[in-house]
Amino acid sequence: MRIAEIIRQTNETRVEIKLNLDGSGRPEIATGVGFLDHMLTHLAVHGLFDLAVQAQGDLHVDIHHTVEDVALVLGQAFDRALGDRSGIFRMGDCFAPMDETLAHVALDLSGRPYAVIQAEWHSPAVGNIPTSLFPHFLESFAVTARCNLHARVLYGRDDHHQAEALFKALARTLDTATQIDARRIGSVPSTKGSL
Repeated sequence: MRIAEIIRQTNETRVEIKLNLDGSGRPEIATGVGFLDHMLTHLAVHGLFDLAVQAQGDLHVDIHHTVEDVALVLGQAFDRALGDRSGIFRMGDCFAPMDETLAHVALDLSGRPYAVIQAEWHSPAVGNIPTSLFPHFLESFAVTARCNLHARVLYGRDDHHQAEALFKALARTLDTATQIDARRIGSVPSTKGSL
């Protein structure tokens, strides 16, 4: 079973995530940040991951700590659920349209964290999330998931649509990259022999 359960407790947040990579797209999300719940629901549904996220944070200060820590724990959950990453496709990409917006995500579960995020935002926030936190979420996820992540919005006018397209593209890309390749059963997809 490619599953993980992680709890992170700090003075600023408590985040608990349960992830099943081979699920059916069942979300159980409650972070206290409505738009983040909406994006994580897309991640579960479009990636076909069973994803439960419970978070309590110092929202009276700011939502930054909650958004950041959810991203960090989510990345850890993917890393743990993947184990030694043997048999996976490892790489994937997806173009996702959302009305007038088109987003693209390419990802390599290489074990080497890196993120390049390209998006022009038109407003300071979507829902209650500052748009500056979307790149930070993706970068934080890439660090703890130990993946190489490139995400960009090619064009768009509505920031809600841009964020949603990014998360849908991320979901589909993660689904592809985490799938088991029947030709690689038992072997790690790397010339080095490990990821």
